[in-house]
Amino acid sequence: MTSEPSGLRHLPFADRYRSDREDVVQSFYMQAFSVATSYSRAVGYFTSTSLALFARGIESFAERGGTMRLIASPYLNEDDIIDIERGYDVRAVIARATERVLEAEEREPVLDGLGVVGRLIAKGRLDIKLAFVEQGGRVGVYHEKLGIFRDSLGDLVGFTGSSNETLGGLAANFESVEVYRGWVPGDGVRALRLEQDFEELWANQTPKLSVEEFPDVAHERLIKLGEEREAPLPRQDDALEPAPIVTSEPTQLVIPRWLTVRRYQREAVEEWLRQRGRGILKMATGTGKTKTAMIAAAQLARVLRQREEPLVLLILAPLQHLVDQWIVEVEDFGVRPIPVYESSQKWLPLVEEQLHEARLGQRAIVAIVATNASFAGEKFQSILSRISQPLMVIADEAHNLGSSTFRSALPSNATYRLALSATPERWFDDEGTDALVSYFGPTVFELALSDAIQRGALCRYTYTPRLVELNAAETSFYVELSTQIAARMAAGDDLTNADPTSPLGFLLRQRAGVLGHADGKLAILRDDLETRSDSWFQLVYCAEGTRPSPPGEPRGPNQLRDVMHVVGNELHLAAHSYVSETPRSQRKMLLRRFGTGDDLRVLVAMRCLDEGVDIPDARTGYLLASSSNPRQFIQRRGRLLRQAEGKERAEILDYLAVPPAGTPINFEIERNLLARELERANEFGKLSENYEATLEVLRPLKQRFQLTHL
Repeated sequence: MTSEPSGLRHLPFADRYRSDREDVVQSFYMQAFSVATSYSRAVGYFTSTSLALFARGIESFAERGGTMRLIASPYLNEDDIIDIERGYDVRAVIARATERVLEAEEREPVLDGLGVVGRLIAKGRLDIKLAFVEQGGRVGVYHEKLGIFRDSLGDLVGFTGSSNETLGGLAANFESVEVYRGWVPGDGVRALRLEQDFEELWANQTPKLSVEEFPDVAHERLIKLGEEREAPLPRQDDALEPAPIVTSEPTQLVIPRWLTVRRYQREAVEEWLRQRGRGILKMATGTGKTKTAMIAAAQLARVLRQREEPLVLLILAPLQHLVDQWIVEVEDFGVRPIPVYESSQKWLPLVEEQLHEARLGQRAIVAIVATNASFAGEKFQSILSRISQPLMVIADEAHNLGSSTFRSALPSNATYRLALSATPERWFDDEGTDALVSYFGPTVFELALSDAIQRGALCRYTYTPRLVELNAAETSFYVELSTQIAARMAAGDDLTNADPTSPLGFLLRQRAGVLGHADGKLAILRDDLETRSDSWFQLVYCAEGTRPSPPGEPRGPNQLRDVMHVVGNELHLAAHSYVSETPRSQRKMLLRRFGTGDDLRVLVAMRCLDEGVDIPDARTGYLLASSSNPRQFIQRRGRLLRQAEGKERAEILDYLAVPPAGTPINFEIERNLLARELERANEFGKLSENYEATLEVLRPLKQRFQLTHL
């Protein structure tokens, strides 16, 4: 970093030194050094305090007619680094990364500071470049801290090192900054060396470092922030002041004014209320079950307020990322809920405190969002059993609560009960399904997919089945499995009601694995992706695990890794996997990148995008494998049919593997098994815009197995 202020109090550095003002000079410049170098991890990596200090520092230089040149490290994530190492255009990757960080920033103090930065750029007082380490084909972080200052008379000050401008850094860290004054014997040589180092760095002449111009899109974003945020920064530094504790007063649950309640949502809530606040909403994925449930809760809360009664709202979701989504939804309705997952030390005191306030009449609403696992835990169950105020339970993806563990934990003291699911029926578990109906009540409102498309709640779509023949090795194992399945059937096992954990269930899973992992799917997928290489918002659903193999042979390859190789290494499309091992924080980032439509073209997933994840921008789905469980393919279709700005229709490509014609297998067994799989294709095709084309593709297969009636 260099700066050229016009001088402090119109005295050159040397005069200030000779007039015994060195202590003042050193104090001023050491503060300026530490302020400026707090920028060294690039925009978006700031604390609000460090950015405010930086902005004030360069603002003071600019007021005296000075200018600053700054070299910072861009914040590159794992995908950016991989793209650079693969040879992608470096400037495009850095532009993408910088714009992503700027767009994601929401903290008001940071945005104010960035506004100052933008105004200085617009005035020509600040110029920025970005640097990263590039050595041996690998990319690393540029983390050097140095700076030089010259005044109008040419006197020079250089520094190296930095301090951490945060509460923790200033109060607890032990750090140092070396300052070299050009007019002091011994210091001058060091200061000149730092100046030469910086000039070489600015000219991109430093070995092992790559220095790029600051992206135009980021310049424009900062300048726009400068125009939007004219308010001056506070002159008081609060770096050593702890953040104030924010307390929220009891609030009310209300329907936000910006929300347009759809007619079918109103019908659903009215039907639920007619059933005295109990029932199941069976609504197609993507039609707004979450908001419908919150509308019902808000209407109930309004009635209870009129009676001067509080409402305890308990929302249950199967996974943590769904809890996070629900929290955002509840906040839109005016209440900050308590998330219940992970350590009880985080949520237990808050739950107890708010329930106590509700009992005293000091709080009108207590909202809690819990994972199914935390809800069923001993500590939370103890709290539930003691609630005497009106309690409403909303169960998201309610079919998950039909297991013996969860259904026994459902609170009997809940007066109001609402279950949400596109498919509330549990697969091969009539007992669990009956238990859900017994607790929540019957289905009070149903919105089928066809109705949702007709009403405009979901978008239209095309459906294209791709028939893929098994290769020789796959066919051989497939025939072996089919023979064993036929033997189980001859022994009396029931194909239509096979327990997934039974020997027959195991054989059926192996058979499905062979079909799902069929090697021929990759070549066809590659062609389909290449045809759509300019398209954004693409999802690929892979088969789970690895390809099954005959006993004694090693397991086959992992389809997800193979697909990532095809998409990234062969087609050079920006892609990322989205699996159960993906950390929650990274999942949010991936979905945000995917939704921008200018960063990540393809998400490659297994099961993690099945339930509840809100990705309305998804337009093209490649289904390499789906189980015969109708819930899975209904959920996947629903991911793709959500409405989004600029989205007219979705496209679904379904890869169906079949044995070659003439394969020696039991005809009746194969016919029965294939009939179940064609049901999915029919379910997808009959509501698509190209049903005739779907029938044309499937007709030869149906004729071969005498299934033309399907």
